[in-house]
Amino acid sequence: MSSVSATTDEEASAKAAAADVDSGATTIFDKIIAKEIPSTVVYEDEKVLGFRDINPQAPVHVLLIPKARDGLTQLSKAEARHEEILGHLLYAAKKVAEKEGILHGFRVVINDGPTACQSVYHLHLHVLGGRQMKWPPG
Repeated sequence: MSSVSATTDEEASAKAAAADVDSGATTIFDKIIAKEIPSTVVYEDEKVLGFRDINPQAPVHVLLIPKARDGLTQLSKAEARHEEILGHLLYAAKKVAEKEGILHGFRVVINDGPTACQSVYHLHLHVLGGRQMKWPPG
C-alpha cells in the first residue's frame, strides 16, 4: 500500500468517525476497558489504561486512555472538571516511557478532530518512542 492511499484511508476513517462523535455510542476503547476486546496492557491504574497500538508507528507505541470517558471525547471538549484526568494522563505517559525504557526521548501525541485524523472519539494519548523522531511531525 502506498503512503498516499494509506493517508487517504486514515483521513476517510477519521471523517467517518467524526460523524458519530456526539452519539454516545460505545467505542472500541470502551470495549477494551471492559475486557470485551483483548489488548496488550502495559500500564494500568485506577484512572487510566495503557495498551499497545495495533498499528504501531514507532517501536514503542502505547495508547493511554481514561477509564471514564465523562464526555471527554477529544481535547477540544475538555472542561474544568477534566483537569485532574488530563494531568494524570500526562503523568501516566511518563510512567509508560519509564517502563518502556524510552525516558531519554519520547513523544506524546493527541489527535483532535477529523483534520488531525482522530479516529476514536474517546480522548487518548499516543506515547511514541524507541526511534529518532522527526521534526516537523506529520
